[in-house]
Amino acid sequence: MDTFERDGLRFDVRDDGPRDGEGTVVLLHGFPQDGTAFDDVVPALHSAGLRTLVPDQRGYSPGARPTARSAYATAETALDVLALLDAAGVRRAHVVGHDWGGATAWVLGARHADRLRSLTVLSTPHPAAMAWAFTHSAQGARSWYMGFFQLPVLPDRLVAANVGRTLVGSGLPADRAAYYARRMRAPGAATGALNWYRGLPASLRTPTPSVAVPTTYVWGRGDFALGRAAAERTRRHVVGPYRFVELDAGHWLPETCPEQVATVVLDQVRAVA
Repeated sequence: MDTFERDGLRFDVRDDGPRDGEGTVVLLHGFPQDGTAFDDVVPALHSAGLRTLVPDQRGYSPGARPTARSAYATAETALDVLALLDAAGVRRAHVVGHDWGGATAWVLGARHADRLRSLTVLSTPHPAAMAWAFTHSAQGARSWYMGFFQLPVLPDRLVAANVGRTLVGSGLPADRAAYYARRMRAPGAATGALNWYRGLPASLRTPTPSVAVPTTYVWGRGDFALGRAAAERTRRHVVGPYRFVELDAGHWLPETCPEQVATVVLDQVRAVA
């Protein structure tokens, strides 16, 4: 399977690995990545007998770029993942999410727990912990760009023109930054990616409950965007089995720490086997 559909949108997906092993892992990328963010993670999962489903999410798949901001609410992006599972014939999966993919993963764990076997979130704290950190730490200053991205047109042009330089400055390897920058220069790509931020008001109208699914949360202490306050408070919003893993790393965990990410995911998969 290399595509799936939902509500007239066509998503690209990488469907690889054994079909008769221990289960299926869905890996959800963030901004401004695509599914190739996990290219160095998936071989270890395949070696362990796991199938992987790695979509290019809405806004990133050329056939799935709705224009309405509300179409990018995490309630909607979570339903995309359920459509992926249905198309793949998978009843329950292990879900891994990074950055905005992590935000979607939290919603899946909270609202669609019956479709998950486990949850592993990279970098992104639980949304309620993030909201708390805005008023109890310096997280608001870290996240200034979220407000800027609400503006029309100007952010789209700046991202298309300058995102590669910004990504390298934030710790992403130059080859990956150059690749994502090329993607953002495609027609409609920067707007599709930024619409995840523009969908934030719609996401906030439906608070994310606590999560009962077995969960591992992985945070890099050098993350430029997401601070310690929200990372440590996340445990308050997981009522099921929970593990917090702190890495000596920055924000781009799938690209810069693939071996550690794969190990954490496999540990979580085996814990619920």
